[in-house]
Amino acid sequence: MASAAEQLAANLNFSAFSKAEDLKKRIWFTLGALLVYRLGTYIPMPGIDPAALARAFQQQSTGILGLFNMFSGGAVGRMAIFALGIMPYISASIIIQLMTSVVPSLENLKKEGEQGRKVINQYTRYGTVLLATFQAYGIAAGLETQAGIVVDPGWFFRVSAVITLVGGTMFLMWLGEQITSRGIGNGISLIIFAGIVAHLPAAVANLLELGRTGALSTAVILLVIVVAVACIAFIVFVERAQRRLLIQYPKRQVGNRMFQGDTSHLPLKLNTAGVIPPIFASSLLLLPVTVANFADTSQLPDWATAIVASLGHGQPLYMLFYAGLIAFFAFFYTAVVFNPTDTADNLKKHGGFIPGIRPGERTAEYIDYVLTRITVIGAIYLVLICLLPEFLISAAGVPFYLGGTSLLIVVSVTMDTVAQIQGHLLAHQYEGLVKKAKLRGGRRGAR
Repeated sequence: MASAAEQLAANLNFSAFSKAEDLKKRIWFTLGALLVYRLGTYIPMPGIDPAALARAFQQQSTGILGLFNMFSGGAVGRMAIFALGIMPYISASIIIQLMTSVVPSLENLKKEGEQGRKVINQYTRYGTVLLATFQAYGIAAGLETQAGIVVDPGWFFRVSAVITLVGGTMFLMWLGEQITSRGIGNGISLIIFAGIVAHLPAAVANLLELGRTGALSTAVILLVIVVAVACIAFIVFVERAQRRLLIQYPKRQVGNRMFQGDTSHLPLKLNTAGVIPPIFASSLLLLPVTVANFADTSQLPDWATAIVASLGHGQPLYMLFYAGLIAFFAFFYTAVVFNPTDTADNLKKHGGFIPGIRPGERTAEYIDYVLTRITVIGAIYLVLICLLPEFLISAAGVPFYLGGTSLLIVVSVTMDTVAQIQGHLLAHQYEGLVKKAKLRGGRRGAR
């Protein structure tokens, strides 16, 4: 079976792609949905003065607003209807996942299969509406404090802003689900991917313009390119890396025949947490700076001003806390998304076991032992990927969009999408071979 799959994978080519009509429809649907998303990032929210907003945002672009602007494809800077982006949905999903580990009723729903998953998804949607409403009202109230941005401040503006921003987030959530079911790849990840990629050409052009004006030397630009290529290669290598645990199944007897026990592998990724740790770490660290920028700094005590200054983007204390938070969230989120006890129980239920390890509790302890150690490697990898570009950003003034988090998201989503395209092509070719085999069998039977 494995050799047949390898042969099919080796035969994937453009002719197979041209014959896969369903795959082409899925790709066109995905591109069309992403085009709708990009158009929405240019539709402004009513009641805003664009010129005043641009001036105010320029002062806050290095804080958490700059991070959210990157994930929203520039919608925050333009205060478009998609300004909240898909981040409320991601936050609600993570909160629900955390609650499934501590709330027994949600944990039971998680074990009920497809029906339980639908209920959990519905709770996630409710949580998205709640988070988006709070965030939208905070944005509306914050915009009113900035002179000249809001044309007609008051409750009418706040209510219209909340309805517009929450509606935009819910539409993006629906659009992401449609891409996942009718398109190619994970819809939510592709929406974030499209927002980042849309600004990469401008970031590269800005980098070259800095070189043309002499603000950056040619050596620094070449160093940035080399580091970016090295980071991409390193991300691809680690994201594909797995620690495979050998799983054996006992011999079984069917009638008078004895069947040899099968063997398989339990793959454990080095980076189980994905891109969540750097996103959360960046959000937490940039939040104090953004709040301080909106507040009146003259009224802050000296110690608070010193802390805010030391937590600025590129400062040593920022780097230290950034690395610590990435490592913490790498372990924390891995513990949330992967439960060794459930995995061990499933193996025991199906008769599988790890050679030399007793099924049940001992298997869970061994899986947790291995997972903890490979997560150490994954956390170090995330810290290196995210901090190395940060040093370049701090020392050479490289555009923010070339940071480690954006590279990590772009490369990871690209790999996942390509893998899904290859899977569809593989399934299409396999169906073609099955049809040919049945046709040949029918002809032989007719003879």
